[in-house]
Amino acid sequence: MEEKVNPGGTGAALDLIEEHPILEFQHGKKITFFFDGRELEGFEGEPISSALHANGVRVYRETADMHRPRGFFCAIGKCSSCFMVVDGVPNVRTCVTPLTAGMRVETQRGRGVVPGSDEGGASS
Repeated sequence: MEEKVNPGGTGAALDLIEEHPILEFQHGKKITFFFDGRELEGFEGEPISSALHANGVRVYRETADMHRPRGFFCAIGKCSSCFMVVDGVPNVRTCVTPLTAGMRVETQRGRGVVPGSDEGGASS
């Protein structure tokens, strides 16, 4: 099966599963949100990571020491692969955080810096 890739959202249609033999899909209303400054579409209430994946985004963060890319992995909030900066807050588990209209999601580089902290070097 060939994977459709829409890196970072280039304006193409959302790449979603339309039919499944067991599961039923019910989407919230279609909304816009921002990923690294680009406007994308998703469905209200779905996990942020699902909206990103549907828009072709595969890299969510970069590790602190080795600068390796990380993306969607466990999908149940138990790992740290999907950590991203959401509305200015780092280390948000995007696989279990619902998408809301106007949300600003950013690729996380390194450990992330808590807003208002004095740890400016922690996000290297």
